[in-house]
Amino acid sequence: MAAPDTRPRRPSLAMVLLIAAAIAAAGSVGYSVMRGGGGARTADPLAKDWRTVGWAYAEKGDTAASAAAYRKAAEIEPDNAENWSSLGEALQSGSKSVVPEAAAALRKAIALDASDPRARYFLAVQKDLSGDHKGAIGDWAALLADTPAGAPWRADLERTMRETAERNRLPLPAAAPTAAPTATAAIPGPTQEQLAAASSIPPGEQDEMVAGMVERLAKRLEANPRDAEGWIRLMRSRKVLGDAPGAAKALQSGLAAFRDDPGTQARLRSAAAQLDVSGG
Repeated sequence: MAAPDTRPRRPSLAMVLLIAAAIAAAGSVGYSVMRGGGGARTADPLAKDWRTVGWAYAEKGDTAASAAAYRKAAEIEPDNAENWSSLGEALQSGSKSVVPEAAAALRKAIALDASDPRARYFLAVQKDLSGDHKGAIGDWAALLADTPAGAPWRADLERTMRETAERNRLPLPAAAPTAAPTATAAIPGPTQEQLAAASSIPPGEQDEMVAGMVERLAKRLEANPRDAEGWIRLMRSRKVLGDAPGAAKALQSGLAAFRDDPGTQARLRSAAAQLDVSGG
């Protein structure tokens, strides 16, 4: 009889993907920021799990599996605009023509939340694909006007507008950027190639990959600390990795960054309580 394997278990590929989802704001312009009002923001854990699966498959380049996961989330939470806009993105991404199911999902998202940035972006993409390049640029410009300066998808939105205008020899709206955007607004995260190759990475290297993503997020927050979502992701990441002191330090740093903002401090403390992080 073989001796039992007493070696400590390392993160599986699924855990790598889950941690990545927890710490990385997706670099696509479709990334949905948290905002008040609009569609229902429920907290069904199963729907959240399906969204995480959908994100992970999208990052691996498997859009069919990603769409299937988002369909599940939408079935569970039909009144959550994020589920529908995510489904629309998964179905439309990579297609050179308008996908009817994607269009229907995006319109459903807008009906639930007219401000949903992912749905607004991809509906403009569909205009562009249909030949209405000027209309698409106008819709993107309107979305840009509503986009916070620090939004992680702002740089991609600016680039899309600029490239579409150049390709079709159209002028940019007066308020649109003409210079190349900096990359500082983007939240570091794994590339599609990294995640697609994760299954072939030895377990020890998977650990290093996850640790590297967490450290890049931490360094970004050191440089740009006024990012509540970032501090919450860092707390969650440290907690998932078993680093309770690191999670507590992230909470303390986040509270210090928002010492003049009691509302955001309360939000950070609430997130810490849900994650069982002490120190604030």
